[in-house]
Amino acid sequence: MGKVYDWFEERLEIQAIADDITSKYVPPHVNIFYCLGGITLTCFLVQVATGSAMTFYYRPTVTEAFVSVQYLMTEVNFGWLIRSIHRWSASMMVLMVILHVFRVYLTGGFKKPRELTWVTGVILAVLTVSFGVTGYSLPWDQIGYWAVKIVTGVPEAIPVIGSPLVELLRGSVSVGQSTLTRFYSLHTFILPLLTAVFMSMHFLMIRKQGIPGPL
Repeated sequence: MGKVYDWFEERLEIQAIADDITSKYVPPHVNIFYCLGGITLTCFLVQVATGSAMTFYYRPTVTEAFVSVQYLMTEVNFGWLIRSIHRWSASMMVLMVILHVFRVYLTGGFKKPRELTWVTGVILAVLTVSFGVTGYSLPWDQIGYWAVKIVTGVPEAIPVIGSPLVELLRGSVSVGQSTLTRFYSLHTFILPLLTAVFMSMHFLMIRKQGIPGPL
């Protein structure tokens, strides 16, 4: 093992990277509320893991979506546990994001030179809510269906572009298979990719600028 480690160390300088990560200065005023961002990241990773597991059984069609979820809950070993963890960690992620935004605002963490960190954080908050909206629809039960119908119908109140926006979200004039396909693609591919990108930017800026001092 020593020779293997030395081989990687010579090429990647693993120890230097580890030293840089562990030697970052933490101001004395930092308390447990400064961990909310890290908890949000943990929830996101749990979401990715459990969500990936569920994609092996979920069928994104209007005729099979609900049945596949029921199969996961009743027939798959620990399927009920995987889905429950996914559901509750999603709620936890939303709560942590809300608390994190309040903490940053109340402690002035959005002020110069951390404006871009704040902007990426707000974008991540919007993405988190989008996760909730798209994921809520995937079981395609009565609650999910009507939630999609209401949410996608909101832009219709916008003059001129309202109707085209509704049709873009739904994939057609009415809610149906095209809508479920769009929401499934958003929930499992586009939103996770965007979240990973903006989270990387967010944490790199925090790493570069450090934790802001007390008010």
